[in-house]
Amino acid sequence: MKKLALLPLLLLSLAAHAEEREWVPYKKLVEQMRLDKFYAIPPAERDKINLFLVVKPKNKAYKPEDVVLTVVQGAERHPLPALTADYRLNLIPNPKWLTDDTKILTSLPKEEKSSTGYEVTTPLPPGNQWNYTPIMSSVEQTNQAIKKMAGAFSLFVPTIKVVVFKFGKPAQLKVGSTVYNTDARHQIRLKPESAWMKENPVMLASEHPLEAELDSE
Repeated sequence: MKKLALLPLLLLSLAAHAEEREWVPYKKLVEQMRLDKFYAIPPAERDKINLFLVVKPKNKAYKPEDVVLTVVQGAERHPLPALTADYRLNLIPNPKWLTDDTKILTSLPKEEKSSTGYEVTTPLPPGNQWNYTPIMSSVEQTNQAIKKMAGAFSLFVPTIKVVVFKFGKPAQLKVGSTVYNTDARHQIRLKPESAWMKENPVMLASEHPLEAELDSE
């Protein structure tokens, strides 16, 4: 998925592990990436959304484990969760850290740059069978949430159009009587169909997807 951006992507310098340096003020990251706006949305209006920050070094030689982020507030140090294999970070704003003196330190060399964006998934129920509408309505819910996050910039934000079901191997997904097969990347991309949104047919997967990501293409 292309990284969603409500504002231009932050290009942030990273710093050496042996010589930690400031990456970005915590409050600035939260506000510029609109995380405060997202978590201000009532939970019932974002219950189909898992929002992740993606912090990815421009230099592809760096792996996720090379990026160590630490919140520093006075003499206190609080490591942020490790990046996932997809360079994702689940960052829920901590009100105690939304102060001008709270910094995020990072561990990669000073000259390295990193792009910061979003990736969004929708939670799937356990098992291989679900109803269509609760899953595919995540597209509309995400678009509404993005608009609320973007505010005055809503005209410039991307529109989510598809749910991408990702599998670890070739698989099938059946919607009613229609069968979809994975592509070369073991993915199935579905746009919400208005008739099916009303009918709410059963979705049956040959195996449980690794995840269901929301994409703008």
